[in-house]
Amino acid sequence: MTMRTPIQINDFLTNPIQIWQRQAMLLCAGDFSSGEFNAMTVGWGSLGIMWQKPFAQVVVRPSRYTRKFMENYDSFTLCLFPEEYRKEVLLLGRVSGRDGDKIAEAGFNPVKSEIVAAPGFKEAELIIECSKIYFQDMDPKGFLDSEIEKGYPENDFHRIYYGRIEAIHGCESYRV
Repeated sequence: MTMRTPIQINDFLTNPIQIWQRQAMLLCAGDFSSGEFNAMTVGWGSLGIMWQKPFAQVVVRPSRYTRKFMENYDSFTLCLFPEEYRKEVLLLGRVSGRDGDKIAEAGFNPVKSEIVAAPGFKEAELIIECSKIYFQDMDPKGFLDSEIEKGYPENDFHRIYYGRIEAIHGCESYRV
């Protein structure tokens, strides 16, 4: 397990393109205390400042089981894993939590977050805790690049969620 420590937002250092495109990341939503949560692999999103708040933005298709948890709970986490867990993280993108305990199948251990209800994972090297502050459904009328809509042959457009970053815990490589 990688040793994580709290990182203040102004001390957080990352390459946002690399974490979304090259590393293994999970979105987890729900409530750790009640055991009601689910996680899915994510590869699309952003980090930044919006409305003077540090945020993480994620997108979830309506067909995903995690969407139910994003709708019913006020928080989510983004958990970034070392490369050695890539296979397990990808499993959580292929297998639905509707069909069984895919988190246990992957061998991941959920842990209580510091501030939000959604859990993180013991094996993660970075956990970003977020409180939802905004959502909007994608509207294909807004696609200015005609190639984008080709990714939605079933018109199952993502819902976009913005979460205020409440806490960050990570290994030293994520600290200025």
